[in-house]
Amino acid sequence: MMLIIAFVLIAVLTAVDQLIKYVVVKNFSIGEIKNLISFGDTRVLELTHIRNTGAAWSIMQGKTWFLVVLPIIVLIAGVAYMTVRRKSLKKIEAISISMIIAGGIGNLIDRIRIKEVVDYISFKLIDFPVFNFADICVVVGEILLVAYIFFSESDKDKKEKTDKATDDTKAKTDE
Repeated sequence: MMLIIAFVLIAVLTAVDQLIKYVVVKNFSIGEIKNLISFGDTRVLELTHIRNTGAAWSIMQGKTWFLVVLPIIVLIAGVAYMTVRRKSLKKIEAISISMIIAGGIGNLIDRIRIKEVVDYISFKLIDFPVFNFADICVVVGEILLVAYIFFSESDKDKKEKTDKATDDTKAKTDE
């Protein structure tokens, strides 16, 4: 059941990403900026329409083949992992991997369809590249997955220590 929910989540997040990008492309010319949030003269959040042929901070410009192949490998690995683990897949694990896959698919669609990614969210308080919903999905999914791995490993260690302590106590009482 969790696997079905994961695939539905992937489809919904990918559709949301593509819908937002469609709205941006139809309503903003490339380079157009619309201020959303500001405090006095300080701009905080803007919508803008840019195209990126590389990855974050425009690294890997012109390496479209790599930026198509790598996400495909990650997508296949993610789907394979979820399929193999379907019976023991935890909810947070499924959600985080689904978010990573959906974000990867969203940007992959752009790279295959128009050879570049549509970006539109500009956070102005820090020097940060313009990004999109797919990027948010990938980053939030990665953070959730790392947190899950960190805390689940911690829980395993606690359980092992508890089991060892219980075994030691039992051994002492048997003596």
